[in-house]
Amino acid sequence: MIDFDFFSPTYFAFGRGCENRVGELAARYGSRRILIHYGQGSVVKSGLLDRVRQSLVSYEISFVELGGAVPNPRASLVYEGIKLGRQADVDLILGIGGGSAVDSAKAIALGIPYEGDFWDFYSGKAVPMRSLPVGSIVTLAATGTEGSNSSVITNDYLGNLKNGTNTDLIRPVFSILNPELTYTVPEYHTACGATDILSHIIERYFTNTPEVELTDRMSEAIFTRIMEAAKEALADPYSYEARADLLWGGTLAHNDILGAGREQDWSSHRMEHALSAEFDVAHGAGLAVIIPNYLTYTLEHDPARFARFAVKMFGVDPVGRSERETGREGIKKLREFLDEIRMPKTLADLGIRSDDIPQLLKSVVPNNGDLLGRFQPLTKEDVVKIFELSL
Repeated sequence: MIDFDFFSPTYFAFGRGCENRVGELAARYGSRRILIHYGQGSVVKSGLLDRVRQSLVSYEISFVELGGAVPNPRASLVYEGIKLGRQADVDLILGIGGGSAVDSAKAIALGIPYEGDFWDFYSGKAVPMRSLPVGSIVTLAATGTEGSNSSVITNDYLGNLKNGTNTDLIRPVFSILNPELTYTVPEYHTACGATDILSHIIERYFTNTPEVELTDRMSEAIFTRIMEAAKEALADPYSYEARADLLWGGTLAHNDILGAGREQDWSSHRMEHALSAEFDVAHGAGLAVIIPNYLTYTLEHDPARFARFAVKMFGVDPVGRSERETGREGIKKLREFLDEIRMPKTLADLGIRSDDIPQLLKSVVPNNGDLLGRFQPLTKEDVVKIFELSL
């Protein structure tokens, strides 16, 4: 285990009806004027937005609203939110919806007190020093943004370049998680969300750091339960326990408790960001295509780690198999699970052809010098080969 800092300041309110506590929680953190940021309509149709308004009014908290957040949230709406938030002199940004609305809310929170362009933080030109506080009400089990220090934005003014930023300043001060709010999530997006949760564990699990037994075992427990809960929720969308485990599991997979003390990779996410930036595919769907092929490509780097993945995550019997054979069987089992929950298998399933690979490559942003990832650092040539495996 390597040395680490771990900071997790978020107050979580979890359970039935807890969205009605938003006024109480906002007041607890001294908020008097809020910018409510949400998506494209389900928050309104479900009555959730009305309940939020009523709760804020009961605590004499004023608010302005900005809807329209979309999957792969856009910089153009962030700029709009920054302008609105400054005009209204808000003191907290409340993101309501899936990860996109909350990620966009985080970007607005960074941008309001900053004199420059908020994109400076996403392009690496500047390091954020201030942020307005962020709150969240999550309606989709997926990104874990409700407890994370990350935000990913697509810049629609720069050819849909998709970048992220990581800073503890944007960890929400409170997050509200009611599993009942996820009951009506469509099957496809439930499956995409589960895939995203699993990917956050995989990005941390495949590490070069030795002696990380505690976080290995935590990762294995959450990974296997997420697979079970995903199938249960798809079979019965109104299963409270399945939805609850997906929702809380998504938080635990990405608040970095599973990554503490270990080197992390994130190359699969970098490659997928190119897919969703260029073709606007659902993040989880893109990950479902990329991750099995990334694992296949890097198997030889550490067969023992892949063998453990196969045994612990999928119950593969290692008797009579080499570590490589066991690892390959684990990757096969992962593909079978993703197929069972009806995730896409290939880039072609996402409408992406071999001719598109050069454009995808231009959108892949390195995170390790000129390389991608840290488990097995990838060159541009490696990335091309993984895209080709994914066709």
